[in-house]
Amino acid sequence: MNMQQDRNQFLDIAPTPETARAWAISAVAVLVSIVVAYFFIDRPVASFVYANLHHRQLDFRKLTYVSEIVQGASVFIIAWGVWLYARRKPFGPVAEPLIRAAAALCVTFAAKDQLKYAFGRTWPETWTNNNPSFIKDGVFGFFPFHGGQGWYAFPSGHTATIVAFMTVLWVMWPRWRIAYAIIMAIPIIGLIGADYHWISDIIAGGALAAAIGVVAARIGRPA
Repeated sequence: MNMQQDRNQFLDIAPTPETARAWAISAVAVLVSIVVAYFFIDRPVASFVYANLHHRQLDFRKLTYVSEIVQGASVFIIAWGVWLYARRKPFGPVAEPLIRAAAALCVTFAAKDQLKYAFGRTWPETWTNNNPSFIKDGVFGFFPFHGGQGWYAFPSGHTATIVAFMTVLWVMWPRWRIAYAIIMAIPIIGLIGADYHWISDIIAGGALAAAIGVVAARIGRPA
């Protein structure tokens, strides 16, 4: 394929003004949702969960393991992709979506860690090294570039990684969208029920991951 053909193929899949507008509207909606959650939803939900569900924290925590299982599986999927590539084998209709999903998860994992450091948000409850929290100390807010596990709440990593993986499958294997929605909902319910994250953390993590997942699913493929 020559350079002109490459250019034509790129133009064929370049975003339209309508697509760009949809992304911009989505970004604004996410930002508004985060702000609303920060001021009006985060603290009431965290307080309610602590008052009513704290004794079930371990049960809710188990639900978050779904994200960790998918994270672990992604390592093997990436290795599978490298093995196929090294042998010059085509990825095929099964391997390609899974490899793209695993790659999206890995990119999201790296991105969310940088954002956690940049935003420096404290957690709803104290759970590591006596970290300051809303429930124990009344601490609520962002402390940019503070560093340390006690300031790593925003965005939610468990939400981000599971949503990134499932978004790729959502785009490329749309038949099973109900299943993907359930799989994404399970760890999110666990995060809220265990008081591990603020609602705005979850919104931010999900939005970040969905954007990366959509790009991972579509890049290099005809629209």
